[in-house]
Amino acid sequence: MIAVVMGVAGSGKSTVGAALAARLGLPFVEGDAFHDPAALRAMSAGLPLTDEQRRPWIDRINAELRRHPGGCVCACSALNPTIRRRLGRGLEDVRWIWLRATPALLEHRLATRTGHPVGVSLLPSQLAALEPPADALAVDASDTPSEIVASVERWLAQR
Repeated sequence: MIAVVMGVAGSGKSTVGAALAARLGLPFVEGDAFHDPAALRAMSAGLPLTDEQRRPWIDRINAELRRHPGGCVCACSALNPTIRRRLGRGLEDVRWIWLRATPALLEHRLATRTGHPVGVSLLPSQLAALEPPADALAVDASDTPSEIVASVERWLAQR
């Protein structure tokens, strides 16, 4: 099983993904680690990436996910169906966990975090691009990481 913790910037994908991976005893794949330098520069400058710019990034994440036949947990925005299909290409049993949050919470988190290329200026474009999957577990990102992981574990056990 591959669990993809998805959502817009500031929703807590990395924090929840790492905690979920540890809890499940699976490797954690940080999607942001697969961005190329040009994409990082664009995002740092407040420029949203297009799907065309995201494709090579998603392909690199997909290749990494394929390296984990025993499963893994991945943090990736996976904002729309086209990107999700590309991310899941050739993989079986992909589970989507959508961390949903209010714009106010996301703005607060983005304004107060450091060391990440995505800031508050990119939030409107991310929210506009978001098309949550119908088959995802939707979890309130304002819950604590422990609460979210517990919810995800219950959901996974039922599937």
